[in-house]
Amino acid sequence: MKVVQLGLRDYTEVFAAMQTFTDVRNENTEDELWVVEHLPVFTQGMAGKPEHVLANSDIPVVQIDRGGQVTYHGPGQLVVYTMIDFKRRGISVRELVSRLENAIIKTLAAYGIAAAADAKRPGVYVQESKIASLGLRIKRGAVYHGLALNVNMDLTPFTLINPCGYAGLAMTQIADLITPCPEMAEVADTLTGCLKEQLG
Repeated sequence: MKVVQLGLRDYTEVFAAMQTFTDVRNENTEDELWVVEHLPVFTQGMAGKPEHVLANSDIPVVQIDRGGQVTYHGPGQLVVYTMIDFKRRGISVRELVSRLENAIIKTLAAYGIAAAADAKRPGVYVQESKIASLGLRIKRGAVYHGLALNVNMDLTPFTLINPCGYAGLAMTQIADLITPCPEMAEVADTLTGCLKEQLG
């Protein structure tokens, strides 16, 4: 599984690249993990309801083709896009989601943070606060989009939305839980290692 480091990128260009990669891949295409940070953006899933965007701002709202409602991406948030042929790996989408959540939980445990999944809603939580979000799109036996882990970012834009459609959902991040906060590159290495372990 190839790890591709994209750095800080505009959301729309990476979204288009994900769609192209998925459209042209075949049974021999190597699975990839795309590691990226985004410039500030709200992304609204296919079933997204406009009322979950609570206030106007200068942050763009981009309609996209993953499941779920609205979320925020910005610098200091670690995003990993899972460009994976799940059928070839012999796992279900539900199992894939569980493995992604487990990789995040193991990553946080490496920093002494106790986190858990919630059977009623996707993502990873530290007590009642959400620290990581998941959203996937299935196409041609493969998935794209992926996960977002809050590392050391400005969480304020989350107050302008109902994160993932949940009113009043508190968000947290690694920087609020441990001092000093590890560097983004270190967290990315830990997370991609856990993802490879879970998906291997």
